Amino acid sequence: MTRAQSPEAKLRRMTETPVPRLVLALSAPTIVSMLISALYNMADTYFVGLIGNPSATGAVGVCLPLMAILQAVGFMFGHGSGNYISRALGAQEHDNARRMSSTGFFSALIAGLAITGLGLVFLRPLVRGLGSTPTIEPYALEYARYILIGAPWLVSSLVINNQIRFQGNAFFAMIGVAAGAVLNIGLDPIFIFTLGMGVGGAALATIISQLLSFVLLLLGTRRGGNIRIRLSQFTPTFAVFREIFNGGIPSLLRQGLASVATIALNFAAGGFGDTAVAAMSIVARVMFFAVSAVIGFGQGFQPICGFNYGAKRYDRVRQAFWFSVRLSFGVLLAASVTSMLFAPQIVELFLKGHAEVTRIGALSLRLQSITLPFSGFLILSNMMLQTMGLAREASLVAVSRQGLFFLPAVLLLPSVMGLLGVQLAQTVSDFCSLALTIPLTLRVLGGLRRKEEGFAASGEPTDA
Repeated sequence: MTRAQSPEAKLRRMTETPVPRLVLALSAPTIVSMLISALYNMADTYFVGLIGNPSATGAVGVCLPLMAILQAVGFMFGHGSGNYISRALGAQEHDNARRMSSTGFFSALIAGLAITGLGLVFLRPLVRGLGSTPTIEPYALEYARYILIGAPWLVSSLVINNQIRFQGNAFFAMIGVAAGAVLNIGLDPIFIFTLGMGVGGAALATIISQLLSFVLLLLGTRRGGNIRIRLSQFTPTFAVFREIFNGGIPSLLRQGLASVATIALNFAAGGFGDTAVAAMSIVARVMFFAVSAVIGFGQGFQPICGFNYGAKRYDRVRQAFWFSVRLSFGVLLAASVTSMLFAPQIVELFLKGHAEVTRIGALSLRLQSITLPFSGFLILSNMMLQTMGLAREASLVAVSRQGLFFLPAVLLLPSVMGLLGVQLAQTVSDFCSLALTIPLTLRVLGGLRRKEEGFAASGEPTDA
């Protein structure tokens, strides 16, 4: 994996290696990356929970939408440029791939600097707009201030990570993420307790660890045959940005709506006190960890999808999709059973001695676990549609779970069912999203099959 591959050798590997073996090989480092990333996202919640103050734990949850906004921008430029890069490499358009890589990176860096400036100027209104209660606000201000300072490298590191992945070199992305995660987990207790920085220390540990990841990822672009980032290849033209937005808007919508959904959830839960905000914050982190392995499968699948779609190997696109769906269902089914059986204990890992937080969080975790095994289909469908450049279909799937269905659920159900409505909102949204996504995805896969049959009728080989 560390040896540089020629473009031709990389294309042969992506289009000729047996699909199950290739998915597992590319997924292994991305699964590790996602699990580690989820762990150090949970680390802040865990170590802040040791302070023993629900308001402090709630502050981490209140600032979760801010992190989602940064991720939305990073994923838009990262997935938009990365999707194009994988298709371009599959079609052997190497110059276009190099220009797209540099343009995606520098555009994200500029966007991150703009977010830092605006966020720090309007910090207090921002925190209140994220759903902070008066008692949570002082802690949220501490946390958000440091996160905004780190926005430029938080956003641009996501771009490099995704571009490296889409080139089929997820090993280097894993190294960058893993190193930052280890540092973050080590710095959290030092800054929070030893230096007495509290919630602000958790955020400072996060941005320092992300800076290390950024540096390592940038160095990774110089290894393993990856495309190097060069300012001379920054090409901010309409045509380039059209490709970025075409491939990245679904990610922006998905992550942006995740931010809006979390804000709505914070406001809905805030009506039932800081304990409800803290409980829902914990559940959100746990559920993200549960689906991290599947997101890793999806990230291993995406370059396979992009290369083979660009090379017109539609049979391999379908095969990789269904293999990943079956594998993800099994993993999430095991996670669902575990979270249902041990829900109270899982919640108490993050905040001990608060029976009300445990009660609220345990029920919410069990309700969300009902639809957890089917999340893999939703995630992988969205990734496949996006990588294929089907922006309209990918955007519809992206907005369905956290926007089209979740926002009405979290706004309406609490008025009818009280706190139970807050706890049920995500489960209701997931069922509705499945009802939308399944027929849409099957229609696209049917189109790929018809293309395969067309190739077979014309005498072109389609089998690996």
